[in-house]
Amino acid sequence: MTSKTTNKFPPEVRTRAVRMVLDHASEHPSRWAAVMSIAAKMGCTPQTLHDWVKKAEVDSGQRAGIPTDTAEKLKALERENRELRQC
Repeated sequence: MTSKTTNKFPPEVRTRAVRMVLDHASEHPSRWAAVMSIAAKMGCTPQTLHDWVKKAEVDSGQRAGIPTDTAEKLKALERENRELRQC
């Protein structure tokens, strides 16, 4: 099964972009303004960068949600269950 999105940006670039938003948000009238400014410089859409920031906040415990590692484990278990049911 393939992902519906392509990972055009390597993890280091995503991490750097998220850090830039978090570090420079106070220099903009809103976080969204910071996201739009930095996304333009990074060459990604503002929504993509905003999603990366939200995901980073979930993973660090600053925002409610399922952390990436837990979501990946759950997805693997669900896949394994589907495969076992087919046997």
